[in-house]
Amino acid sequence: MRTAYSVETVRAAERELMARLPEGALMQRAAAGLAAACADVLGRVYGSRVVLLVGSGDNGGDALYAGARLARRGAGVRAVLLAPGRAHAGGLAALRRAGGSVVETGASGVRLVEQADLVVDGIVGIGGKGGLREEAVPLAEAARRGRGAVVAVDLPSGVDADTGEVRGAAVRADVTVTFGAYKPGLLIDPAREYAGVVRFVDIGLELGLPGGAGAGAGAAQVEALQHADVARLLPVPAAESDKYRRGVVGIAAGSARYPGAAVLAVAGALRGGAGAVRYVGPAGGAVLARHPETLVSERGPARAGRVQAWVVGPGAGDDAATVGEVLEADVPVLIDADGLRLAEVGAVRGRGARGVPTLMTPHAGEAAALLGVDREVVESGRLAAARELAGRYGAAVLLKGSTTVVAEAGGGGAVRVNPTGTPWLATAGSGDVLSGLGGSLLAAGLSAVDAGSAAAYLHGLSGRFAAEGAPVSAEDVAGRIPEAWRSVVRAPAARG
Repeated sequence: MRTAYSVETVRAAERELMARLPEGALMQRAAAGLAAACADVLGRVYGSRVVLLVGSGDNGGDALYAGARLARRGAGVRAVLLAPGRAHAGGLAALRRAGGSVVETGASGVRLVEQADLVVDGIVGIGGKGGLREEAVPLAEAARRGRGAVVAVDLPSGVDADTGEVRGAAVRADVTVTFGAYKPGLLIDPAREYAGVVRFVDIGLELGLPGGAGAGAGAAQVEALQHADVARLLPVPAAESDKYRRGVVGIAAGSARYPGAAVLAVAGALRGGAGAVRYVGPAGGAVLARHPETLVSERGPARAGRVQAWVVGPGAGDDAATVGEVLEADVPVLIDADGLRLAEVGAVRGRGARGVPTLMTPHAGEAAALLGVDREVVESGRLAAARELAGRYGAAVLLKGSTTVVAEAGGGGAVRVNPTGTPWLATAGSGDVLSGLGGSLLAAGLSAVDAGSAAAYLHGLSGRFAAEGAPVSAEDVAGRIPEAWRSVVRAPAARG
């Protein structure tokens, strides 16, 4: 699992480590890792042209020391100093001793950036807020249109390390070399888009350890599951299992206008690990025509038979009565699509008060409507939106989008960030498949956060497998869920 920590926590861990190390040793560790990553990007260091964009903080020092290492290997290294009087003195001296040179900002600096084989972004550190300052913008723009690769030091300058927000101009990196810990902004859009490929360098920070800087209030802010983590969550039937012991998921979805939503939700549910799927709604004929193994009822949710979890809302139109009936059930419920609009806040919070899990799965537009804000507010601040919605409803929230995030009921704890997926998943009905899959995992016994996280992971992999660089339908995505499941459980780390 990848865990990301707040700036405050990372800095506390750095202070603890620096107190035990010789002066400057921590920066040298970072610079060594940065130089190695730069060398990998260049391929051939000798004779290459490297430009360092150097601010006044420690990131600038990391860049200067890394530049000195590259210069000693034969690269032509030039540093553009954005704050000449406040550049890291030791790093600057090291660069000059190695044969590197310093140039002024302005037109000459811009030309150097455009012509470089590699640009190293050391303008702003992880504590930066807001976009780039005015004098740095021409350099960032030159790096973007230039011929060379861009490597960011710890975090692309201009993005927010803690939230993933980008409030103004920022550097777009091809590679980001991050030290000691992942930062939330490296895993969450829109900042993630600016980071490129993230390369982690271990510098010895102790985070998340009992009594260490990552304990208690400094615990991880963001988690990103990997194959092995998801494999441990997925249900595996035992020899004595039958379809009822494996869990039964109820699907209350679809309408005369949107029967396909029911079909797709059932398709996701059938592939999600539960032993059986019950369908309740007006699209029973369409469901049976595509999925004859489905248990169809016309008696309403309360009289449909035993279920271990419900999915309600996809394609439901204005059927508030069915949504209300499902919310009264004392089993986990996943609410999606129209169900989000029809569910009363009090009814959802009441479920939490009774200790009954609820998982809400809005996209950015639906979350914005529930929060009473513009969609852009949600898309630019996904962590805050998911946490606020989880707090307001007392329910776990899976906020879908370019970065899908899953927040605990109440909004506390680490937020899960889904690392899988493809832009091709932005297609009609894809969310219905995800809802069915998540509901099935709820019925199989996973917690709301685990069910949402595992469903998003498998759904994202399924989308990748289905797309392979071409458009896909939601039905294609549903059909590749078994392949995604097998890829997770058969991965070497998962078999461990």
